[in-house]
Amino acid sequence: MRNLKVLALISGISAAAGLGCGSSGKSTSDGGGAGSGGHAGGQQAGSGGRATGTGGSGGAGSGTAGSGGTASGVAGSGGSGGKAGGAGGSTGGVGGKAGAGGTGSGGKAGGAGGKAGGAGGKAGAGAGGSGGAPTIGTDGGTCVVPAAAEAADVSNPTTVVGTGTAASCTAAKVATAVAGGGVVTFNCGSAPLTIVVPEIEIFNDGGVTKDGSVTIDGGGKITLSGGGQNRILRQNTCDANLHYTSTRCDIQTTPHLVVQNIGFTGGIGLAEQVDSNGVYGGGALYVQGGTFKAVNITVTNSQQTNASGQNVQDLGGGAIYATEISGPAYVVNSTFQGNSGINGGALASINVSWTVLNSVFQNNSAIGHGENPAAAGTEGGGLGGVIYNDGNAYTLTVCGSRLLDNQANELGTGAIFEVVDALNGYLVIDQSTFTGNSDNGDVQQGAHHPGIYVEALDKLNGTSGVTITNTTFN
Repeated sequence: MRNLKVLALISGISAAAGLGCGSSGKSTSDGGGAGSGGHAGGQQAGSGGRATGTGGSGGAGSGTAGSGGTASGVAGSGGSGGKAGGAGGSTGGVGGKAGAGGTGSGGKAGGAGGKAGGAGGKAGAGAGGSGGAPTIGTDGGTCVVPAAAEAADVSNPTTVVGTGTAASCTAAKVATAVAGGGVVTFNCGSAPLTIVVPEIEIFNDGGVTKDGSVTIDGGGKITLSGGGQNRILRQNTCDANLHYTSTRCDIQTTPHLVVQNIGFTGGIGLAEQVDSNGVYGGGALYVQGGTFKAVNITVTNSQQTNASGQNVQDLGGGAIYATEISGPAYVVNSTFQGNSGINGGALASINVSWTVLNSVFQNNSAIGHGENPAAAGTEGGGLGGVIYNDGNAYTLTVCGSRLLDNQANELGTGAIFEVVDALNGYLVIDQSTFTGNSDNGDVQQGAHHPGIYVEALDKLNGTSGVTITNTTFN
C-alpha cells in the first residue's frame, strides 16, 4: 500500500468548479479546514469514566471504568462499567460509561460505592444491543458547512412521536408521523432507543405542505432499524403508488427530505426489486427526486443485495441510493460503517452531485464482480467501496472526512468510483484521510490517488477535472 500525502493535485478544472468545501478564513476554492483527528483505526470508543465514592467516615472509594472496545472500528464495542467505589462513603461511586458505538453489549454496571450504591455504567451503543441504539453522528471535522447543509430548525415540530417512554414510540407512530410531513421529533425517554420499522414510504402529495416534505430528527437518541428484513425509508417521485404530482417526475424539486441526529441500521434493499419496481438500491434509504440532506446521522450494517443470474451492474448503495435529486445531496457530520452494496458500499447514485463534509466511512464494501458494463460471465458491479457515482454531469465534493478500511472488488476502487459519461464533471477532495482502502487492480496509479478511479473530464489519466489538496493516502 502506498503512503502518499497529496498537498495539491490540480488538473483541468475551471475556476467555476471550485465549489469545494470552503474553510474558515479561506476562499471556497481553497477547501475547508483540516478534518478532525482520530486514529487510523477510526473514531475511538469512549473510555469509561472514573468511579468515585465520596469520602466520609469510611474514606473515599474509587475505581476505574473500563475502556470502550476498539475492535469494531469507528466506534468500538461497549466498554465495561467502572469498578466498585470504595466502601464507607456516604455516596456511592458512579459507574463508568460504556464505550461508544459498535455492536457490543452495554457497559457493566458501576460498582456500589458507600451507603448509596453507585450508578451503573451507561449501555454500550450497538445495534440490537442492550443499549438500544448505535452512537449517532461524528464529532465532525473543521470544514465549513454551508447554510444549505446545516441542520434544519426543529424547535416547532409538527409531530412528536412518543410521550416520554420507550413503549410509547412504536413503528406505527413513526410511519404516521412521517406521512404527516413537516417536522418530526421524538420523546421516547432519556435512553437511546432502536425502533424496528417496515419500509416507510413518503407520499409525494402528503403532509402539511402537500408536497411530501419531511424533516426527521431523532434528537441523537433514536435509531430506525429495518430488522434485516426491509429498507427503512423510501422517497420516489416517479412511483405511481406514491402519487404523481408532476408531469416531469424526473426533475421534480419536492419532496424535501431531511434526516438529522438519527441512526439507521439493519436495512436491506433486495436486488430483485429491479424487476418489480425499478428501485436500484439503497439498503437503508432510497431517494429519487426532490432534495435530500443528511446531518449528523449514522448508518450501520445495511446492505443492498445481489441477485443470482440477474444483471446488477447499476445497483448500489449499501446505505443510501440517490438519483434525480434537485441540487446537491448533502452528507454532513455522519458515520457509515459496515454497509455493503453491489456498487457503493455506503453511497451510490446516478446524476447526483454529493457534498460530503466532516464524515467517517469505515469497513464498507462493494461486493459485486465484473464492473459496469458487466464483463462476460459476470453479474457486474464491485465498484466504489464507499461511493459509486455515475451519470452525465455532476461534481463529487469530499472535505474533512475519513475513509478507512473500505473494500471493492474492481479497478482499485476501495474508496471512490466516479465516471462522468459526458466528461463534464469534477472530483474535489480537501483535508481528508484515506487509510487502508483496497486498491487492487488500480489502473490509474500515475494519478497518485489509490483507492479512487475517476473519469471526470478525461477517460484515461484520472487527473483531469480532479482537485485533491491537503489529503493523505495510506
